[in-house]
Amino acid sequence: MELLDRYLQAVKKFLPSRRQDDIIAELRANTESQLEDKEAELGRPLTATEAGDWLKQMGAPMMVAARYQPQQYLIGPAIFPIYLYVLRRVILWAFVIYAIVTAVLISFVSSNSTSVIDSVLRIPGILITVAAWVTAVFAAIEFFAVRYPEKCPQIAGLSGAWSPSTLPPLEKAPPTGRKPRSFAQAVAEIVFGLFFLGWLLLIPRQLFLIMGRGAFYWNASPFQFANAWMTFFWWAVALSVAQLVWRCVDLIRGTWQQSARVQRMTIQAIGLVPLGLLLSLPGRLYVTLKHPALDQLQYGSTLDTINKNIHSGVLFICAIVALQLAFDIGKIALDAYRKRATIQ
Repeated sequence: MELLDRYLQAVKKFLPSRRQDDIIAELRANTESQLEDKEAELGRPLTATEAGDWLKQMGAPMMVAARYQPQQYLIGPAIFPIYLYVLRRVILWAFVIYAIVTAVLISFVSSNSTSVIDSVLRIPGILITVAAWVTAVFAAIEFFAVRYPEKCPQIAGLSGAWSPSTLPPLEKAPPTGRKPRSFAQAVAEIVFGLFFLGWLLLIPRQLFLIMGRGAFYWNASPFQFANAWMTFFWWAVALSVAQLVWRCVDLIRGTWQQSARVQRMTIQAIGLVPLGLLLSLPGRLYVTLKHPALDQLQYGSTLDTINKNIHSGVLFICAIVALQLAFDIGKIALDAYRKRATIQ
């Protein structure tokens, strides 16, 4: 029954990660047994309304999951699942906001290595403070809910007023042979995305981050990057931010286990725009001379060689991205065709 599957899926989100599969298997066996007994008693399958009433009697998903949580003393099992849910997301957003603000400040205000180290060392203290405030708020809720239950409003999802019709739809099964991403993996992708964004924002002032020791030789050379690279740079920053926000939204909505194919294809398609701008650059001047009047005769041929090689590299990268995008589109079209053929 689809409604039962949706119910168990909602319960699973609030269970301890290491025991989720075992607990859900046990719950499924018990509930299906109860369902069979009820249908045998009636002599017919339950209607949608009767199934909803039956699930409502079992209790809200958070309440069911709370029975499998370890004993809590500061925060009771009734609100511990939602406390853990809120704590994870508040800590994540605190880290995201702090990392973005810090990266921007370091990039445009202070770009020395000491500032970067100090900012990284402050992260644990900030996250601990945020966690302490969230814990204090839920401890206060627990305190007043236990001592003054008549004065405390019912918490959505924990009271008997919930409805099975509010359960989220079933998530799509992952491709064969692939395990869905875990919550930890989804968080790790966001964390690494933030570090990448911070690293990216530091590049204009700290070329050694991308060129290593070659940055010192480059600064001492007669060459310089053309202004077109700054346009490409801000396109890359915008794409990085868009992907980061998309992943954060998936995490908040609880859809991190779904396929990221659409997200990847969208980023690839938009990424072709800055690559196309580089390919169509007038004169293919990716690198210019700092003092053309003085150095053109000596370094002109070297400059031409550098620009030709860069153009070939950009063309190669653009071809790879376009082929990957075409492959993904073809795969989606093939899957849709197979699905349609199976239905027919």
